[in-house]
Amino acid sequence: MKHKPLANNAWTRAIVPALLIHIPIGTVYCWSVFKQLIADELHASAASVEWGFSLAIFFLGMSAAFAGPMVEKNIRKSALLSMACFVIGFAGTGASIALHFLPGVFICYGAIMGVGLGVGYLTPVKNLMLWFRNNKGLATGIAVAGFGLAKAIASPIMEYLIGTVGLVSMFYILAAVYAAMMFLGFLLIKRPEGWVYDPQGSHVSRLAILRTPVFWGIWIAFYINITCGLALISQEKDILHDVLQALPRYHAMSPSAFAISIAGIIGTVLAVDSVFNTAGRIGFSTLSDHFRRRETSYVIIFVMSIAVCLLQIATRSIDNSILWAVLAMLFLVNAGYGGGFSTLPVLLDQHFGTKTVSTTHGLTLSAWAFAGLSGNQLASFVVTHAPDPAHRYAALIPVITVLFAIALACILLVSRRTGKVLADSRTR
Repeated sequence: MKHKPLANNAWTRAIVPALLIHIPIGTVYCWSVFKQLIADELHASAASVEWGFSLAIFFLGMSAAFAGPMVEKNIRKSALLSMACFVIGFAGTGASIALHFLPGVFICYGAIMGVGLGVGYLTPVKNLMLWFRNNKGLATGIAVAGFGLAKAIASPIMEYLIGTVGLVSMFYILAAVYAAMMFLGFLLIKRPEGWVYDPQGSHVSRLAILRTPVFWGIWIAFYINITCGLALISQEKDILHDVLQALPRYHAMSPSAFAISIAGIIGTVLAVDSVFNTAGRIGFSTLSDHFRRRETSYVIIFVMSIAVCLLQIATRSIDNSILWAVLAMLFLVNAGYGGGFSTLPVLLDQHFGTKTVSTTHGLTLSAWAFAGLSGNQLASFVVTHAPDPAHRYAALIPVITVLFAIALACILLVSRRTGKVLADSRTR
């Protein structure tokens, strides 16, 4: 058997460039590292600065929704556009902070960088599916895991740079590093030998996709999974604080000793969260390769999420301080949150075909845009209006459980559909 040359195999032309693109753009989730510092530097409230992140996620989803045909036609052009927008937006955020110009943060981090996020997120996905035709789930899982793991990699680096060179310089230095990584990804990424862009076969009307009930079933399930994940993730520090405070072992501690102890535990839990998120991205997408129906992975995600939420509700009614049930809920919902992202492309491939997966994937990622705006707001609304202020975070869990049940119903309805949704042979 002949070995493919190193310069033209699936690893160097698909996996490595995907990671070189996804790891930089995944640092959008490092927002919590510096958002308060931005607020302090600009003498603005944390709530007003928070719009920078919300806009970044919104533009991510909406740019992906429109970038599908471009990615389908020219993957190198989309890789280059992603690099330019992301790096300019990231460096521009630093410049906006230096100029004490808050709207500049919204424009650069939110809009410009957000476009780079959306185009970059979409760019490697179909390429991986073409190179790994027999293991599409595994391939997309590895790449999307890079997006999820980026926070664990970049957060300590950002904190170190902020402590040594300052906040503004951190943005400039990392912009240069990310430009080099993404440019190398642009140079390496390539479609498999023999693949030729077919404008007729790859073209599909967005309106035709939006008219299909299957698309909306997938869209709603995906949207709910992200909304619930973000609602829980945005409150997990406070949930853990409340639960730990109720444990008898902390009752005799002084406030300062309690704060130090709690900070260490919460930090460890958040780090483990990142591991579960990454494992879910690889695990659920790989698992989908072994199922006849790709929806099965989503069914497992939603059933698992409902089960751990109900477990937390049940144990809380017995003992408010059962920590293990809360940790099980946080870790497994995080795993399902990550798995929902990585399993999405192969699910769309099953229903709409590989030739149009960039377009359908982009349109479905618009759910991410709206979930980015609604997840945190849902959590804030429920917590603020909880009937029992002493257990206000516990009020969020029943709401999330009901939403997961709706998502499960949607995906079960989708699983009843067999064959390609768009009957036109051009989409097969």
